[in-house]
Amino acid sequence: MSTEQYVRGNLEEAQKSLTALLANAGAIKAVAEAGALLVSTFQHGGRVFSCGNGGSMCDAMHFAEELSGRFRLDRAGLPAASISDPGHLTCVSNDFGYEYVFSRYLEAHAKTGDCLLAISTSGKSKNILTAAEAAKKIGVKVIGLMGNADTPLGHAADIVIATPGGAYADRVQELHIKCIHILIELVEREMFPGNYK
Repeated sequence: MSTEQYVRGNLEEAQKSLTALLANAGAIKAVAEAGALLVSTFQHGGRVFSCGNGGSMCDAMHFAEELSGRFRLDRAGLPAASISDPGHLTCVSNDFGYEYVFSRYLEAHAKTGDCLLAISTSGKSKNILTAAEAAKKIGVKVIGLMGNADTPLGHAADIVIATPGGAYADRVQELHIKCIHILIELVEREMFPGNYK
């Protein structure tokens, strides 16, 4: 195969994944429900947290900064934070273990009525599951973003957004960022309708 054929093959595979997600009524309903939960959290004075490992941490950071900063047009900042502070992560992983890097942050900062976006392509990451468990003890609702609903995170989350994208995590992650952008838009459309005239 030529280099151009590899490029085309990747784009075609991504297109198939997006088409499959578009045809998944359950996933579309879950994204809509998650958007409504985020809106309710903000409207009732809550904060939104996000967490993930590796590329999913980058997605968690992307999600939070477009809520606290801006997405498309200017509007008030929203109280959102990704659990990604290096000092916190290295302290907790050193003193308690990497499994607790996200849950410990929630124990310190979250309160009843807040919301957590927990991202794991496999749905099996131990520190994400520990975070989900800690969140539920505090009274924090959990939106799980994963590749397969039938996973530990899928069973732990209040709202499950599953984006099965193929044999590897990269297709799943590509669909995750699409869902993240939609969630942010849903929040803005409800809370800042003037931005969508």
